[in-house]
Amino acid sequence: MITDTQFNKEIDIIIDNAVREDIGDGDHSSLACIPHDAKGAAVLLVKDNGVLAGVEFAIKVFQKIDASLNLEIFKNDGDTVVKGDIVFKVTGSSQSILKGERLVLNAMQRMSAIATKTHEFVALLKGTKTQILDTRKTTPGIRALEKWAVKIAGGTNHRFALYDMIMLKDNHIDFAGGISSAIKKTKSYLNNNAHDLKIIVEARSLDEVEEILKEDGVYRILLDNFDLDDTKTAVDMIGGKCLTESSGGITLKTAKAYAECGVDFISCGALTHSVYNMDMSLKAI
Repeated sequence: MITDTQFNKEIDIIIDNAVREDIGDGDHSSLACIPHDAKGAAVLLVKDNGVLAGVEFAIKVFQKIDASLNLEIFKNDGDTVVKGDIVFKVTGSSQSILKGERLVLNAMQRMSAIATKTHEFVALLKGTKTQILDTRKTTPGIRALEKWAVKIAGGTNHRFALYDMIMLKDNHIDFAGGISSAIKKTKSYLNNNAHDLKIIVEARSLDEVEEILKEDGVYRILLDNFDLDDTKTAVDMIGGKCLTESSGGITLKTAKAYAECGVDFISCGALTHSVYNMDMSLKAI
């Protein structure tokens, strides 16, 4: 997994790029009608029910835009919120508040939606050993934000990108000439290049699970699109030799049943790729 330093660098890149994208050579709407020395205040108002995420990101954004802005925080990341709650109050330069408004809202609305959905899975899996994982099915350019939201809600991050974990999926296996060949080549590559990366191998059938188990050095087996009966059988076959992950169209309706099969993880792309933003607004007061 990536380090905290790497993750924080990703957040800084997101903020820098978002400010460049949205402000460009100036917020001409504000410059045109608001004096440069005007002071004001605004509150972030929640218009939905759910789990809040993005407060710490908002702080970073406002500090980047204008370090003199003051934020009074009433709700924190991970808090349950309801319609009408006020998350924070920001005071200072009116022009600066307006510069950060859309960036903060866009990020917090999406992060809170992801956190809300993740929390539903976390609550559903409570009492089992199974953890809910995100995937790389994220919005290009803001992956760090979306994975941050998953963690805020109690979920677990899968690999961040292609560089921090080996994941041998169906195409890798087919291009490499089979499971055994793919694993052997991977271990040789890691050794020759002094890379210390964990290896996950995808299985599409019980026969492939058996083949993976013949090779040493596999950290986790991904049971892709297995039904419940085959998942139970696979978990018994693996017997703790490595960790297990279920994936492939698992929903809130089916997640508990897969967890009860004894898998260590369930990965769900829907945590990030198909959520509806939580409604929020930044209102001048």
